[in-house]
Amino acid sequence: MKQTIDQLPLQQDIADMLKQLGVKDINPAYSTGLTWGGTGKTTRDISSPADGNLIATVTMATPEDYETIVTTAQEAFKVWRKMPAPKRGEIVRQIGEKLRQHKEALGKLVSYEMGKILQEGLGEVQEMIDICDFAVGLSRQLHGYTMHSERPQHRMYEQYHPLGIVGVISAFNFPVAVWSWNAMLAAVCGDVIIWKPSEKTPLAAIACQHIIREVLAENDLPEGIFNLIIGDAEIGSLMSHDNRIPLVSATGSTRMGKKVGEAVGSRLGRSLLELGGNNAIILTEHADLELATIAVVFGAVGTCGQRCTTTRRLIIHENIYEQVKERLLKVYPKLPIGHPLDSTTLVGPLIDKDAVNAFTNALEKVQQEGGNLITGGDLLSGEGYETGTYVKPAIVEVENHYETVQEETFAPILYLIKYSGDVENAIELQNGVKQGLSSSIFSTNLLETEAFLSHWGSDCGIANVNIGTSGAEIGGAFGGEKETGGGRESGSDAWRVYMRRQTNTINYSRELPLAQGIKFDIMD
Repeated sequence: MKQTIDQLPLQQDIADMLKQLGVKDINPAYSTGLTWGGTGKTTRDISSPADGNLIATVTMATPEDYETIVTTAQEAFKVWRKMPAPKRGEIVRQIGEKLRQHKEALGKLVSYEMGKILQEGLGEVQEMIDICDFAVGLSRQLHGYTMHSERPQHRMYEQYHPLGIVGVISAFNFPVAVWSWNAMLAAVCGDVIIWKPSEKTPLAAIACQHIIREVLAENDLPEGIFNLIIGDAEIGSLMSHDNRIPLVSATGSTRMGKKVGEAVGSRLGRSLLELGGNNAIILTEHADLELATIAVVFGAVGTCGQRCTTTRRLIIHENIYEQVKERLLKVYPKLPIGHPLDSTTLVGPLIDKDAVNAFTNALEKVQQEGGNLITGGDLLSGEGYETGTYVKPAIVEVENHYETVQEETFAPILYLIKYSGDVENAIELQNGVKQGLSSSIFSTNLLETEAFLSHWGSDCGIANVNIGTSGAEIGGAFGGEKETGGGRESGSDAWRVYMRRQTNTINYSRELPLAQGIKFDIMD
């Protein structure tokens, strides 16, 4: 039976926010097939990890819905690719303006649906606005190069063309921002997008699609430029194996990324993979500990440890180890844990019970390996914590080689690791994991910071000095090495991955000289 927002047990401000975003009838939701949801009978309840309230029930897409969406996207591409890039940039500019208008409401929805605190929810929407601004400028800078030909009266240059359909598979922890990094750049490049959000957090994606549909309608453009499909792993597999989708951008676990990479690679397609991180901050004996403490705590407990850039390992010089531990033990027990929409909260809930189980299992295992739990690790209960998704962030003293430390646990566990000697010993520990996303060093010693940034230093895609591992700006390319996947999104020249490269040579002579001086004369 279809229900409206007003018929659901929601806080009034959440109901008003959803209506403001254009989301009205949601139970069962979105069976149009072209834009979201599906025509199948399988549904999924979406409840907030903050209070357990049902927000919506969405209909999951079927393979038949997927075919409809791909066909719609293919037709839209024929229109979109012919529009000049600066004109495409104008559409993205208008999307950015709509997001500005809806920032507060959309930020609340992100916070309520996913569980991150409101400041982070608003920050995620701001990332979308920022990438729109970046993409608008980029739409006038999709440049190639001109090269000198060795042949007389020949001109040689290269240019970039849109790929076609770009598939985006996004994760629950950033329900909208990472999609926008891909979608807005791909859009100005002339591509069309099919977005499969996490089935855990589809509502913020639906809200974004409402906003975008308004812009497309106002400009008399086909809806199929931006497509949204809500489905499970089957839909992701269809995208990965589909030759009609030349690029699949996937964000998530290394396990998931390997499946996507294998499927896309088997058909010689392109994949852009943003996978797990096992990020470390190095604190040398020359670190500014006042500065470092703030960065460490935000990096370790922000989004309740559910960021790919979360600080998971803290590598501390033995001379300051006890001092650092003492500082953290003063802060951690006082962290305000609670409802993410409460302005005083700094740590919200984990996404679901599975995440809680991963948290407790990792703590149990690492202690069996020899780790020393020095604070946190409790599951909170009682008033305000009835959902069973609230935990106390934990700190554990460990050795870097422990099996649990080598893996990424998507939860607020900070591992303390002691090192001795010079900074190269710390860098070796930092690099001694399978992942290579984000890294950081705190030091006022120029020799140490330069060593960290050198070619024998951090092996991560992101290496920071005197700031934490979280909080990347959209102007720089975002991504990592090793089992993080090697992909790059957002700023710098990341736009190139969404385009195909073409080298052109023009002969404006009446001769046909061959390269390398080759003679092939068939004329008498």
